[in-house]
Amino acid sequence: MQKISLAQDLAANAYPGRGIVIGKSEDGKYAVTAYFIMGRSSNSRNRVFVEDGEGIRTQAFDPSKLEDPSLIIYAPVRVLGNKTIVTNGDQTDTIYELMDKQQTFEQALRTREFEPDAPNYTPRISGIMHLEKGAYNYAMSILKSNHGDPSSCCRYTFAYENPKAGEGHFLHTYMGDGSPLPSYEGEPALVGMEGDIDSFTGMIWDHLNEENKVSLFVRYIEIETGRYETRIVNKNV
Repeated sequence: MQKISLAQDLAANAYPGRGIVIGKSEDGKYAVTAYFIMGRSSNSRNRVFVEDGEGIRTQAFDPSKLEDPSLIIYAPVRVLGNKTIVTNGDQTDTIYELMDKQQTFEQALRTREFEPDAPNYTPRISGIMHLEKGAYNYAMSILKSNHGDPSSCCRYTFAYENPKAGEGHFLHTYMGDGSPLPSYEGEPALVGMEGDIDSFTGMIWDHLNEENKVSLFVRYIEIETGRYETRIVNKNV
């Protein structure tokens, strides 16, 4: 797979929806993840990321304007020991709870499917990062309808062991804008992971569509120690 520019890929897509990036920093010292949300409706745009323990959650920026919270209020990031879980929905909790009971990432996600938001049937995208004794690996998953047929759920998991410095993978919900919204196709894109946490955060935020972007989370985890730094950017401030 040819490595692409994350900045160029984001700039070329006005509506990738929600997206997860996971990889390793250029210097090889950090496990890196980013998660962003976008919105077309006033309900989707009325959100911010806030810290919640070692993870984050979404909350309404203006609670008086909150309409249906079912698919927009959730914890995108949770930490279970040496594992960091990043998803685009409440399957974060499913993964956390079932892995805490010794089930695997894939087993946990077999209890879930795409979102029930006909006619889009938005894919559920998930990632998990595992750091142990100076080693680092990660996996990503997408659960999607079978070309818009809600009677059939297609499940794909991609695992990356000992990732290369300066490389990562990008998975998002939509191929672009449309009605219905076209689900992501193919395996996660191979992207370059460039810069420190602040330049990486700035690059993603600056290349997301100005009208549709809502919030961004970035975390750099030191592979040797597990110490981490986090950045959160919200359009609503």
